[in-house]
Amino acid sequence: MAHLYLTRKQIQNQQWEALMASAASNSIVLAGPHLTRLSSNIHENASMATSIYSDDNNVEDLEMLLEAYFMQLDGIRNKILSVREYIDDTEDYVNIQLDNQRNELIQLQLILTTASFAIAINTLIAGIFAMNIPCQLYDAKYQPIFFPFVGGTSAGCFLMFLLMLGYARWKKLLGP
Repeated sequence: MAHLYLTRKQIQNQQWEALMASAASNSIVLAGPHLTRLSSNIHENASMATSIYSDDNNVEDLEMLLEAYFMQLDGIRNKILSVREYIDDTEDYVNIQLDNQRNELIQLQLILTTASFAIAINTLIAGIFAMNIPCQLYDAKYQPIFFPFVGGTSAGCFLMFLLMLGYARWKKLLGP
């Protein structure tokens, strides 16, 4: 943990470099009989530097810094989790809206299919009577029957369409 205390480590490195620089400057100035004194001076400087490094038990400031960083990271993590939850909620909301639109399109398709079925029945009946089969209804004296017959079949098919829509609403296939 003491190696993580970068400020103290930087100060120690600067002090060590200053001690080494002072020892180097002493070695240039000193000569001859003072050589033994130089070696003792270097040992004193080295012992001071190691005493600086041996003071690693005082890491309370580092622990406080790490705890502050941990609290910041925990706050950031909580914000990320809340944003993730917000994104999930938004995605769920969008899916609900899409499902609603899909249901409306299915209801429209049901209505159109029912209408096309009713029109197909009316077309079938008109097609059957439009064939070139000899029939007494084609005579001139039965001509006034044609328009009421077509109107009746059309009204019957429209009634069938309304009944199918009523049944779909009763089964709750269509909205209110």
